[in-house]
Amino acid sequence: MNTKTIVIWAILIIIVLAGLYFIFNGRMANTAQPVTDPNATTPAQAETQVQAQDVTVGTGTQANPGDTVSVLYIGKLPDGTVFDSSEAHGNQPLTFTLGAEGLIPGFQIGVNGMKEGGERLMAIPPSLGYGAQDVKDADGKVVIPANSTIVFDVKLVKVTPAAPATAQ
Repeated sequence: MNTKTIVIWAILIIIVLAGLYFIFNGRMANTAQPVTDPNATTPAQAETQVQAQDVTVGTGTQANPGDTVSVLYIGKLPDGTVFDSSEAHGNQPLTFTLGAEGLIPGFQIGVNGMKEGGERLMAIPPSLGYGAQDVKDADGKVVIPANSTIVFDVKLVKVTPAAPATAQ
């Protein structure tokens, strides 16, 4: 082989390796998907999103609004400080009706669509969490500062489908 052929092969190998590098990094990039508030009606409201990433995709029943769901969870601040968890409540699952009042909207948006056995990481912006108010414990200590994004690691352990509506 002459020098010209060797140089051409070297350039081709470099191009192929560079292409593989960019393809690999593109596929390995953060796969967090925004979950838009289904009630959003204006562009400003549509910008309010829960960032959610499935750690494990469940194989059981899918959680839909009106269903009763049970989850195990860990709630953290972005710096990793845990502010609440199922473990703190005796490892008892949190059970609630999806879409009913009582829990912050971002948590419900993030759980919606999960399947039993699934685990999901969710980042909830202040507008779908606790907003501009501090959350304090019984002693008055701030547990979640105002305007905080909160992060949940949630595992869906059970879905009880809502009873079908009866026709009138």
